[in-house]
Amino acid sequence: MKNKRAGSLGRRLARWLALLTLAGLALTCLGVYTVTVLSFQDRQNDTLRQQQIQVSHLIAEVGGLDYPTLAHKLDDAMVGRRDIRLTLTAPDGRVFYASGNVPSDNRTIDVRFEISTGNGSMQALLSLDVSEDDRVLRRLAQTLIAAALAGAVVIAVGGFTLVQIGLEPVRDLSTQIQALEADSLHQKLDGSSQPDELVPLVSHVNGMLERLHKAYEQLEAFNADVAHELFTPLATLMGSTEIALRKARDVETLRDVLGDHLEDLQRMSMIVQDMLFLSQADRGAEARRESVDSLASIVNAVAELHEAAIEDADLQLHVDGDATCAVDTRLLQRALSNLIGNATRHALPQSTIVVKIDRHNAEVALRVVNQGHTIPGEHLPYLFNRFYRVDAARTEAVRNHGLGLAIVAAIARMHGGRTVAESRGGVTSIGFVLSD
Repeated sequence: MKNKRAGSLGRRLARWLALLTLAGLALTCLGVYTVTVLSFQDRQNDTLRQQQIQVSHLIAEVGGLDYPTLAHKLDDAMVGRRDIRLTLTAPDGRVFYASGNVPSDNRTIDVRFEISTGNGSMQALLSLDVSEDDRVLRRLAQTLIAAALAGAVVIAVGGFTLVQIGLEPVRDLSTQIQALEADSLHQKLDGSSQPDELVPLVSHVNGMLERLHKAYEQLEAFNADVAHELFTPLATLMGSTEIALRKARDVETLRDVLGDHLEDLQRMSMIVQDMLFLSQADRGAEARRESVDSLASIVNAVAELHEAAIEDADLQLHVDGDATCAVDTRLLQRALSNLIGNATRHALPQSTIVVKIDRHNAEVALRVVNQGHTIPGEHLPYLFNRFYRVDAARTEAVRNHGLGLAIVAAIARMHGGRTVAESRGGVTSIGFVLSD
Protein backbone atom coordinates (compact mmCIF):
# COMPACT_ATOMS: atom_id res chain seq x y z
CA MET A 1 0.00 0.00 0.00
CA LYS A 2 1.44 3.33 -1.07
CA ASN A 3 1.65 6.12 1.45
CA LYS A 4 -0.22 9.28 0.48
CA ARG A 5 2.05 12.27 0.04
CA ALA A 6 1.58 15.00 2.61
CA GLY A 7 1.96 17.77 0.01
CA SER A 8 3.27 21.28 0.55
CA LEU A 9 3.63 22.31 4.18
CA GLY A 10 3.15 25.97 3.25
CA ARG A 11 -0.11 25.32 1.39
CA ARG A 12 -1.39 23.09 4.20
CA LEU A 13 -0.65 25.70 6.84
CA ALA A 14 -2.23 28.45 4.73
CA ARG A 15 -5.29 26.29 4.05
CA TRP A 16 -5.79 25.44 7.71
CA LEU A 17 -5.21 29.07 8.68
CA ALA A 18 -7.86 30.13 6.17
CA LEU A 19 -10.32 27.53 7.48
CA LEU A 20 -9.72 28.54 11.08
CA THR A 21 -10.06 32.21 10.13
CA LEU A 22 -13.27 31.53 8.24
CA ALA A 23 -14.65 29.59 11.21
CA GLY A 24 -13.69 32.37 13.62
CA LEU A 25 -15.14 35.12 11.42
CA ALA A 26 -18.27 33.04 10.81
CA LEU A 27 -18.84 32.66 14.55
CA THR A 28 -18.21 36.38 15.06
CA CYS A 29 -20.60 37.34 12.26
CA LEU A 30 -23.19 34.90 13.58
CA GLY A 31 -22.91 36.52 16.98
CA VAL A 32 -23.32 40.02 15.48
CA TYR A 33 -26.30 38.90 13.40
CA THR A 34 -27.94 37.15 16.37
CA VAL A 35 -27.54 40.20 18.61
CA THR A 36 -28.97 42.44 15.87
CA VAL A 37 -31.97 40.16 15.35
CA LEU A 38 -32.68 40.08 19.09
CA SER A 39 -32.38 43.88 19.26
CA PHE A 40 -34.87 44.26 16.40
CA GLN A 41 -37.27 41.84 18.09
CA ASP A 42 -37.06 43.75 21.38
CA ARG A 43 -37.74 47.02 19.56
CA GLN A 44 -40.68 45.52 17.67
CA ASN A 45 -42.23 44.07 20.83
CA ASP A 46 -41.73 47.36 22.64
CA THR A 47 -43.43 49.25 19.78
CA LEU A 48 -46.44 46.92 19.84
CA ARG A 49 -46.67 47.15 23.61
CA GLN A 50 -46.67 50.98 23.54
CA GLN A 51 -49.31 51.02 20.81
CA GLN A 52 -51.43 48.58 22.78
CA ILE A 53 -51.22 50.85 25.85
CA GLN A 54 -52.10 53.91 23.75
CA VAL A 55 -55.12 52.25 22.10
CA SER A 56 -56.39 50.95 25.43
CA HIS A 57 -56.02 54.43 26.92
CA LEU A 58 -57.99 56.12 24.07
CA ILE A 59 -60.81 53.58 24.28
CA ALA A 60 -60.99 54.03 28.02
CA GLU A 61 -60.99 57.81 27.60
CA VAL A 62 -63.86 57.78 25.07
CA GLY A 63 -65.71 55.09 26.98
CA GLY A 64 -66.05 52.85 24.00
CA LEU A 65 -69.59 54.11 23.10
CA ASP A 66 -68.91 57.00 20.75
CA TYR A 67 -67.41 55.14 17.78
CA PRO A 68 -67.01 58.21 15.50
CA THR A 69 -65.17 60.11 18.21
CA LEU A 70 -63.03 57.08 18.98
CA ALA A 71 -62.21 56.57 15.29
CA HIS A 72 -61.20 60.24 15.00
CA LYS A 73 -58.88 60.01 18.00
CA LEU A 74 -57.37 56.77 16.67
CA ASP A 75 -56.72 58.40 13.29
CA ASP A 76 -54.90 61.21 15.06
CA ALA A 77 -52.88 58.69 17.06
CA MET A 78 -51.96 56.71 13.96
CA VAL A 79 -50.72 59.73 12.01
CA GLY A 80 -47.18 59.05 10.71
CA ARG A 81 -47.24 55.38 11.71
CA ARG A 82 -47.23 53.79 8.28
CA ASP A 83 -45.77 50.60 9.76
CA ILE A 84 -48.77 49.81 12.04
CA ARG A 85 -52.26 48.60 11.17
CA LEU A 86 -55.06 48.63 13.80
CA THR A 87 -58.35 46.76 13.52
CA LEU A 88 -61.14 47.15 16.16
CA THR A 89 -64.17 44.91 16.40
CA ALA A 90 -67.25 45.99 18.38
CA PRO A 91 -68.85 43.68 20.95
CA ASP A 92 -71.47 42.78 18.36
CA GLY A 93 -68.80 41.52 15.98
CA ARG A 94 -68.83 44.51 13.64
CA VAL A 95 -65.48 45.96 12.51
CA PHE A 96 -65.87 49.65 13.11
CA TYR A 97 -62.27 50.75 12.68
CA ALA A 98 -59.40 49.62 10.43
CA SER A 99 -56.35 51.58 9.41
CA GLY A 100 -54.88 50.66 6.01
CA ASN A 101 -51.33 51.95 6.29
CA VAL A 102 -49.56 48.56 5.93
CA PRO A 103 -49.57 46.77 2.54
CA SER A 104 -51.17 43.37 2.80
CA ASP A 105 -48.22 41.53 1.20
CA ASN A 106 -45.71 42.74 3.81
CA ARG A 107 -44.72 40.51 6.72
CA THR A 108 -46.23 41.67 9.98
CA ILE A 109 -46.20 40.79 13.66
CA ASP A 110 -49.73 40.61 15.09
CA VAL A 111 -50.93 41.16 18.64
CA ARG A 112 -54.54 40.47 19.62
CA PHE A 113 -56.05 41.75 22.86
CA GLU A 114 -59.43 42.59 24.44
CA ILE A 115 -60.57 45.92 25.85
CA SER A 116 -63.48 45.90 28.25
CA THR A 117 -66.17 48.61 27.87
CA GLY A 118 -69.55 49.24 29.38
CA ASN A 119 -71.27 47.49 26.45
CA GLY A 120 -68.92 44.48 26.39
CA SER A 121 -65.41 43.68 25.21
CA MET A 122 -63.85 45.08 22.08
CA GLN A 123 -61.41 42.90 20.07
CA ALA A 124 -58.27 44.69 18.90
CA LEU A 125 -55.66 43.56 16.40
CA LEU A 126 -52.34 45.39 16.10
CA SER A 127 -50.11 44.48 13.11
CA LEU A 128 -46.54 45.81 12.93
CA ASP A 129 -44.88 45.87 9.50
CA VAL A 130 -41.40 44.33 9.88
CA SER A 131 -40.51 44.07 6.19
CA GLU A 132 -38.04 46.95 6.45
CA ASP A 133 -36.31 45.26 9.37
CA ASP A 134 -36.16 42.05 7.31
CA ARG A 135 -34.47 43.94 4.46
CA VAL A 136 -31.97 45.44 6.88
CA LEU A 137 -31.21 42.00 8.34
CA ARG A 138 -30.78 40.49 4.87
CA ARG A 139 -28.34 43.22 3.89
CA LEU A 140 -26.51 42.76 7.18
CA ALA A 141 -26.29 38.99 6.63
CA GLN A 142 -24.97 39.48 3.08
CA THR A 143 -22.43 42.02 4.29
CA LEU A 144 -21.24 39.78 7.11
CA ILE A 145 -20.90 36.74 4.80
CA ALA A 146 -18.96 38.77 2.25
CA ALA A 147 -16.74 40.22 4.98
CA ALA A 148 -16.05 36.74 6.43
CA LEU A 149 -15.14 35.29 3.02
CA ALA A 150 -13.03 38.30 2.07
CA GLY A 151 -11.29 38.23 5.46
CA ALA A 152 -10.57 34.53 5.10
CA VAL A 153 -9.11 35.04 1.62
CA VAL A 154 -6.96 37.97 2.74
CA ILE A 155 -5.69 36.09 5.79
CA ALA A 156 -5.07 32.96 3.68
CA VAL A 157 -2.98 34.91 1.20
CA GLY A 158 -1.17 36.76 3.95
CA GLY A 159 -0.73 33.55 5.94
CA PHE A 160 0.67 31.71 2.91
CA THR A 161 3.14 34.54 2.36
CA LEU A 162 4.19 34.55 6.01
CA VAL A 163 4.51 30.76 6.01
CA GLN A 164 6.72 30.89 2.93
CA ILE A 165 8.90 33.48 4.63
CA GLY A 166 8.96 31.41 7.83
CA LEU A 167 9.92 28.24 5.92
CA GLU A 168 12.87 29.89 4.21
CA PRO A 169 15.32 28.57 6.87
CA VAL A 170 13.92 25.07 6.33
CA ARG A 171 14.45 25.35 2.57
CA ASP A 172 17.98 26.61 3.17
CA LEU A 173 18.61 23.64 5.46
CA SER A 174 17.16 21.27 2.87
CA THR A 175 19.45 22.74 0.20
CA GLN A 176 22.48 22.19 2.42
CA ILE A 177 21.46 18.59 3.10
CA GLN A 178 20.81 17.87 -0.60
CA ALA A 179 24.31 19.13 -1.41
CA LEU A 180 25.89 16.50 0.84
CA GLU A 181 27.69 13.62 -0.88
CA ALA A 182 29.57 10.60 0.39
CA ASP A 183 32.85 12.49 0.06
CA SER A 184 31.54 15.65 1.79
CA LEU A 185 30.12 14.17 4.99
CA HIS A 186 32.82 15.99 6.91
CA GLN A 187 31.13 19.30 6.10
CA LYS A 188 28.75 20.55 8.77
CA LEU A 189 25.45 22.31 8.25
CA ASP A 190 25.49 26.06 8.80
CA GLY A 191 23.06 26.76 11.63
CA SER A 192 24.13 30.35 12.33
CA SER A 193 21.08 31.85 10.62
CA GLN A 194 18.59 29.21 11.73
CA PRO A 195 15.80 30.00 14.22
CA ASP A 196 15.94 28.62 17.74
CA GLU A 197 13.48 25.84 16.89
CA LEU A 198 15.84 24.40 14.25
CA VAL A 199 19.09 24.74 16.18
CA PRO A 200 18.67 21.35 17.98
CA LEU A 201 17.90 19.70 14.63
CA VAL A 202 20.99 21.22 13.00
CA SER A 203 23.12 20.14 15.96
CA HIS A 204 21.70 16.60 15.79
CA VAL A 205 22.25 16.34 12.03
CA ASN A 206 25.82 17.63 12.37
CA GLY A 207 26.49 15.01 15.03
CA MET A 208 24.99 12.34 12.78
CA LEU A 209 27.09 13.53 9.83
CA GLU A 210 30.21 13.32 11.97
CA ARG A 211 29.33 9.75 12.95
CA LEU A 212 28.54 8.88 9.34
CA HIS A 213 31.83 10.35 8.21
CA LYS A 214 33.72 8.26 10.74
CA ALA A 215 31.71 5.17 9.79
CA TYR A 216 32.37 5.84 6.10
CA GLU A 217 36.09 6.15 6.74
CA GLN A 218 36.01 2.95 8.80
CA LEU A 219 34.09 1.21 6.02
CA GLU A 220 36.65 2.24 3.44
CA ALA A 221 39.44 1.08 5.71
CA PHE A 222 37.51 -2.13 6.38
CA ASN A 223 37.10 -2.81 2.66
CA ALA A 224 40.81 -2.23 2.13
CA ASP A 225 41.64 -4.54 5.03
CA VAL A 226 39.31 -7.25 3.74
CA ALA A 227 40.87 -7.00 0.29
CA HIS A 228 44.34 -7.21 1.83
CA GLU A 229 43.49 -10.14 4.11
CA LEU A 230 41.91 -12.14 1.30
CA PHE A 231 44.37 -11.10 -1.39
CA THR A 232 47.40 -12.38 0.52
CA PRO A 233 46.27 -16.04 0.81
CA LEU A 234 44.80 -15.93 -2.70
CA ALA A 235 48.11 -14.70 -4.10
CA THR A 236 49.91 -17.40 -2.15
CA LEU A 237 47.55 -20.04 -3.46
CA MET A 238 47.92 -18.90 -7.06
CA GLY A 239 51.69 -18.55 -6.83
CA SER A 240 52.31 -21.94 -5.26
CA THR A 241 49.86 -23.57 -7.67
CA GLU A 242 51.65 -22.06 -10.69
CA ILE A 243 54.99 -23.28 -9.34
CA ALA A 244 53.57 -26.74 -8.73
CA LEU A 245 52.22 -26.93 -12.28
CA ARG A 246 55.39 -25.86 -14.05
CA LYS A 247 56.82 -29.36 -13.94
CA ALA A 248 55.97 -32.81 -12.76
CA ARG A 249 56.01 -33.24 -8.98
CA ASP A 250 56.08 -36.33 -6.87
CA VAL A 251 53.20 -37.24 -4.58
CA GLU A 252 54.88 -35.99 -1.39
CA THR A 253 55.65 -32.60 -2.93
CA LEU A 254 52.06 -32.22 -4.14
CA ARG A 255 50.83 -33.32 -0.72
CA ASP A 256 52.90 -30.55 0.91
CA VAL A 257 51.58 -28.01 -1.59
CA LEU A 258 47.99 -29.06 -0.97
CA GLY A 259 48.60 -28.94 2.78
CA ASP A 260 49.82 -25.35 2.50
CA HIS A 261 46.80 -24.55 0.31
CA LEU A 262 44.50 -26.08 2.92
CA GLU A 263 45.96 -23.86 5.65
CA ASP A 264 45.40 -20.75 3.55
CA LEU A 265 41.86 -21.86 2.67
CA GLN A 266 41.10 -22.53 6.32
CA ARG A 267 42.36 -19.06 7.20
CA MET A 268 40.17 -17.52 4.50
CA SER A 269 37.22 -19.57 5.76
CA MET A 270 37.80 -18.27 9.29
CA ILE A 271 37.85 -14.69 8.01
CA VAL A 272 34.58 -15.20 6.12
CA GLN A 273 32.93 -16.90 9.12
CA ASP A 274 34.03 -14.13 11.45
CA MET A 275 32.76 -11.47 9.05
CA LEU A 276 29.40 -13.25 8.78
CA PHE A 277 29.19 -13.37 12.57
CA LEU A 278 29.98 -9.64 12.83
CA SER A 279 27.37 -8.91 10.17
CA GLN A 280 24.72 -10.76 12.18
CA ALA A 281 25.72 -8.85 15.32
CA ASP A 282 25.51 -5.54 13.45
CA ARG A 283 21.97 -6.42 12.33
CA GLY A 284 20.90 -6.59 15.99
CA ALA A 285 21.26 -10.27 16.84
CA GLU A 286 20.90 -10.90 20.57
CA ALA A 287 22.50 -13.51 22.79
CA ARG A 288 20.43 -16.45 24.04
CA ARG A 289 21.12 -15.97 27.71
CA GLU A 290 20.79 -18.58 30.43
CA SER A 291 21.77 -18.47 34.05
CA VAL A 292 25.33 -19.64 34.79
CA ASP A 293 26.26 -20.42 38.38
CA SER A 294 30.02 -19.96 37.94
CA LEU A 295 31.73 -17.84 35.31
CA ALA A 296 35.08 -19.03 36.65
CA SER A 297 34.27 -22.58 35.51
CA ILE A 298 33.71 -21.29 31.95
CA VAL A 299 37.03 -19.43 32.08
CA ASN A 300 38.82 -22.58 33.26
CA ALA A 301 37.26 -24.61 30.47
CA VAL A 302 38.46 -22.11 27.88
CA ALA A 303 41.90 -21.96 29.51
CA GLU A 304 42.29 -25.72 29.06
CA LEU A 305 41.89 -25.26 25.31
CA HIS A 306 44.76 -22.74 25.35
CA GLU A 307 46.91 -24.76 27.73
CA ALA A 308 49.39 -25.85 25.04
CA ALA A 309 49.80 -22.30 23.66
CA ILE A 310 50.24 -20.92 27.18
CA GLU A 311 52.94 -23.48 27.98
CA ASP A 312 54.73 -22.84 24.68
CA ALA A 313 54.80 -19.11 25.53
CA ASP A 314 56.20 -19.92 28.99
CA LEU A 315 53.16 -18.36 30.71
CA GLN A 316 50.73 -19.18 33.46
CA LEU A 317 47.03 -18.39 33.76
CA HIS A 318 45.16 -17.56 36.95
CA VAL A 319 41.43 -16.87 37.49
CA ASP A 320 40.67 -14.17 40.05
CA GLY A 321 37.09 -14.00 41.33
CA ASP A 322 33.80 -15.57 40.35
CA ALA A 323 30.20 -14.53 39.76
CA THR A 324 26.85 -15.76 38.51
CA CYS A 325 25.31 -14.21 35.43
CA ALA A 326 22.85 -14.88 32.64
CA VAL A 327 24.95 -15.32 29.48
CA ASP A 328 25.14 -17.21 26.21
CA THR A 329 27.78 -19.77 27.20
CA ARG A 330 28.92 -20.49 23.64
CA LEU A 331 29.40 -16.81 22.82
CA LEU A 332 31.07 -16.11 26.16
CA GLN A 333 33.53 -18.95 25.54
CA ARG A 334 34.35 -17.51 22.13
CA ALA A 335 34.94 -14.01 23.56
CA LEU A 336 37.13 -15.37 26.37
CA SER A 337 39.08 -17.53 23.92
CA ASN A 338 39.84 -14.47 21.78
CA LEU A 339 40.92 -12.45 24.83
CA ILE A 340 43.12 -15.22 26.25
CA GLY A 341 44.62 -15.87 22.82
CA ASN A 342 45.33 -12.15 22.41
CA ALA A 343 46.96 -11.98 25.87
CA THR A 344 49.03 -15.10 25.15
CA ARG A 345 50.49 -13.53 22.01
CA HIS A 346 51.47 -10.27 23.74
CA ALA A 347 52.40 -11.32 27.30
CA LEU A 348 56.03 -11.36 28.42
CA PRO A 349 57.51 -14.84 28.95
CA GLN A 350 57.45 -16.20 32.51
CA SER A 351 54.56 -13.87 33.43
CA THR A 352 51.04 -14.71 34.54
CA ILE A 353 47.82 -13.97 32.66
CA VAL A 354 45.06 -13.09 35.11
CA VAL A 355 41.38 -13.35 34.24
CA LYS A 356 39.53 -11.07 36.67
CA ILE A 357 35.82 -11.51 37.35
CA ASP A 358 34.18 -8.68 39.30
CA ARG A 359 30.55 -7.88 40.07
CA HIS A 360 29.40 -4.30 40.55
CA ASN A 361 25.68 -4.14 41.37
CA ALA A 362 23.88 -5.40 38.25
CA GLU A 363 27.03 -5.58 36.09
CA VAL A 364 29.71 -8.26 35.77
CA ALA A 365 33.15 -7.36 34.42
CA LEU A 366 35.48 -9.95 32.84
CA ARG A 367 38.98 -8.66 32.11
CA VAL A 368 42.08 -10.46 30.87
CA VAL A 369 45.24 -8.84 32.30
CA ASN A 370 48.74 -9.53 30.99
CA GLN A 371 52.20 -8.01 31.38
CA GLY A 372 53.81 -6.78 28.19
CA HIS A 373 54.46 -3.70 26.15
CA THR A 374 52.27 -0.73 27.05
CA ILE A 375 49.73 0.12 24.36
CA PRO A 376 49.85 3.85 23.56
CA GLY A 377 46.72 5.68 24.66
CA GLU A 378 45.82 6.83 21.15
CA HIS A 379 45.34 3.18 20.10
CA LEU A 380 43.04 2.11 22.94
CA PRO A 381 39.77 3.53 21.47
CA TYR A 382 40.36 1.57 18.25
CA LEU A 383 41.44 -1.80 19.61
CA PHE A 384 37.98 -3.31 19.00
CA ASN A 385 37.73 -2.07 15.40
CA ARG A 386 37.87 -4.68 12.66
CA PHE A 387 41.34 -5.46 11.31
CA TYR A 388 42.87 -2.84 13.60
CA ARG A 389 46.42 -3.60 14.71
CA VAL A 390 48.69 -1.58 16.93
CA ASP A 391 51.56 -2.94 14.85
CA ALA A 392 51.00 -1.30 11.48
CA ALA A 393 53.59 -3.57 9.88
CA ARG A 394 51.22 -6.56 10.33
CA THR A 395 53.96 -8.78 11.68
CA GLU A 396 51.37 -11.23 13.05
CA ALA A 397 49.05 -11.27 10.06
CA VAL A 398 49.77 -14.92 9.36
CA ARG A 399 48.44 -16.05 12.76
CA ASN A 400 45.95 -13.32 13.54
CA HIS A 401 43.62 -11.76 10.98
CA GLY A 402 42.54 -8.85 13.21
CA LEU A 403 38.90 -9.70 13.95
CA GLY A 404 39.30 -11.26 17.41
CA LEU A 405 38.68 -8.14 19.52
CA ALA A 406 35.97 -6.94 17.09
CA ILE A 407 34.16 -10.22 17.80
CA VAL A 408 34.60 -9.64 21.55
CA ALA A 409 32.96 -6.21 21.17
CA ALA A 410 30.11 -7.73 19.13
CA ILE A 411 29.47 -10.40 21.77
CA ALA A 412 29.46 -7.75 24.49
CA ARG A 413 26.86 -5.74 22.51
CA MET A 414 24.76 -8.88 22.01
CA HIS A 415 24.63 -9.16 25.82
CA GLY A 416 23.76 -5.48 26.22
CA GLY A 417 27.26 -4.75 27.52
CA ARG A 418 30.34 -2.78 26.57
CA THR A 419 34.09 -3.27 26.15
CA VAL A 420 36.89 -1.90 28.36
CA ALA A 421 40.60 -1.49 27.64
CA GLU A 422 43.42 -0.07 29.77
CA SER A 423 47.20 -0.16 29.41
CA ARG A 424 49.72 1.54 31.66
CA GLY A 425 53.06 0.63 33.25
CA GLY A 426 53.47 -2.49 31.13
CA VAL A 427 50.15 -3.97 32.30
CA THR A 428 47.32 -4.30 29.76
CA SER A 429 43.73 -5.09 30.76
CA ILE A 430 41.20 -5.88 28.01
CA GLY A 431 37.70 -7.22 28.56
CA PHE A 432 34.02 -6.41 28.67
CA VAL A 433 31.20 -5.59 31.07
CA LEU A 434 27.88 -7.46 30.93
CA SER A 435 24.53 -6.36 32.31
CA ASP A 436 22.96 -9.14 34.38
